[in-house]
Amino acid sequence: MFNFFYQGVLGLPWWGYVIYTLIITHLTIVSVTIFLHRCQSHRAAELHPLPSHIFRLCLWMTTGMVTREWVAIHRKHHAKCETPEDPHSPYIFGIRKVLLEGSELYREASKDREMLAKYGHGTPTDWIERNCYGRFHWHGLILMLIIDVGLLGLPGITVFAVQMLWIPIFAAGVINGLGHWWGYRNYETTDGSTNIVPWGMLIGGEELHNNHHAYPGSAKLASRAWEIDLGWVYLCALSKIGLAKIKRVAPRPVIDPNKAVVDIDTVKAVVRSRMHVLENYARRVMLPVHKAELARSRGHHAYALLKRARQALIREETRMDATSRGRLSEALENSNMLQTVYDYRARLQAIWDNAASNDKLLKSLQEWCAQAEASGINALQEFAIRLRGYSLQPQV
Repeated sequence: MFNFFYQGVLGLPWWGYVIYTLIITHLTIVSVTIFLHRCQSHRAAELHPLPSHIFRLCLWMTTGMVTREWVAIHRKHHAKCETPEDPHSPYIFGIRKVLLEGSELYREASKDREMLAKYGHGTPTDWIERNCYGRFHWHGLILMLIIDVGLLGLPGITVFAVQMLWIPIFAAGVINGLGHWWGYRNYETTDGSTNIVPWGMLIGGEELHNNHHAYPGSAKLASRAWEIDLGWVYLCALSKIGLAKIKRVAPRPVIDPNKAVVDIDTVKAVVRSRMHVLENYARRVMLPVHKAELARSRGHHAYALLKRARQALIREETRMDATSRGRLSEALENSNMLQTVYDYRARLQAIWDNAASNDKLLKSLQEWCAQAEASGINALQEFAIRLRGYSLQPQV
């Protein structure tokens, strides 16, 4: 009787508790990233009722979160990102608050009935959601505690405590906090999102948060060949056996080197892939021109100014602080070529930001490409020629 009380039904060695904890917490993470995030919030994929309900049951037992509340809070986060209306922006609440008290911010946001009605549409409203998961959302945690203690004995209490901390720390804290504060950026989005690490293993791919904000409707969060999105691997596996349907992924531009005319197909491809276009512009135009200007100014007073401005040159303007703006201004004043390519980037971005019709988009892009090719700046000319080749049609 004592052994059962201490070790539970399984009677695991110490490392068995570690494996059990990692498996059960990972299942919770997978439920969040696949069911709540990619399928419910962004409709990037659809799940068969079987895995869908397994994920709902898991979330009920390990988090106590209600699907409608989580989805509404996340959708509002995207709609109001980094503004005072964002439910959990570290730029508004402070990184310490979001990192350490993210679950409190979640609970406070979930009380907003108007927000739930506006952003929580399309989530499950079946009998079990109304009468169990939504109505008795904390009772699942009690059931989980009983199961942990029954299987593991007294150590099950510790395992349960780890489970209860897992989502508040890694989702509410790390993703909502560090995912908008520290890391690298593939895309210069207007928010502060970052990729924490390129290997989305521990949090199921959610580590690739900047990629997600660049293309929120994509079921795949990895963007580079060296990035790993474990949630995408699981979704693909479910899709292979008919338990999931992937609806959308981030577009990858198709470049036709033989296409010499900017047509409506080019326009649609450029607009659809605009985050890739801006990333390519920074890599193929801004940075090479900056490097050339650095070499030209070596030994002169402008060298230090240009060197300090490297990051500001490729940064989204709305995300710059006063120091970065000052460095950028000084660099542009000391380099006509940098000023030119910087202005061309702003004009390119304005094409899809301000255009009201396809005809206006087409005319604006045609003019931009023609003027860029006549600029006399090699990197800009080559980029404009490449831009003409953008297409929605795969090459035969």
